[in-house]
Amino acid sequence: MKQILSAALIVALASLTACTSTNRMSSVSASEAKGMISGWPEKSREVANTTMAKYGAPNAVTGNMLVWNNNGPWKKTIIHKEPVQHNFPMPHLDLLEQFVDYSVPADKYDQLANYDGSVVIARTVGEISARCDKEEANFLALNLANDIATGNKTVDEARMYYARAIKEMMQGKMDPYLQKLHFNVGGDTKFPDQKAPGM
Repeated sequence: MKQILSAALIVALASLTACTSTNRMSSVSASEAKGMISGWPEKSREVANTTMAKYGAPNAVTGNMLVWNNNGPWKKTIIHKEPVQHNFPMPHLDLLEQFVDYSVPADKYDQLANYDGSVVIARTVGEISARCDKEEANFLALNLANDIATGNKTVDEARMYYARAIKEMMQGKMDPYLQKLHFNVGGDTKFPDQKAPGM
């Protein structure tokens, strides 16, 4: 009985420590976060400042990323210190990654990979993310990914729509797909898979 109580106490203390650590990270102010990213590339700092202006201070800061949890429609938002060059639909830097819970049919994976390499599916955890330089572009990327996953658009149609919407945004016209998610998120989207035979 003493061993069980000791084990329970250790688990409780570990949980308390984890919670305290999480709370300490979440108490980082926007001004502190700005100081911590002062040496980041200019574009990363610019996107970080825009995101903090909209969603407040991040929940976590590391040397390589800022993280928000459950901000607006997003399950998670990450701003990466090091951007990645992406040339579709025109050259830009991918550094703002945003996630939602979403289950993609397995037979649509190849189509989504051909649509946009910055849209990433994590089947086991039931998430899809888009990584671009603007939140509006992430809305667009995921709305079109949903259209492909549900059979409402082909890859070519989605890519043409994406390019047109971005071009129009640069001219001051905001397509509805740039403004919000046009599909429902949440629910049980995880896919734990099955145990292999003989395991």
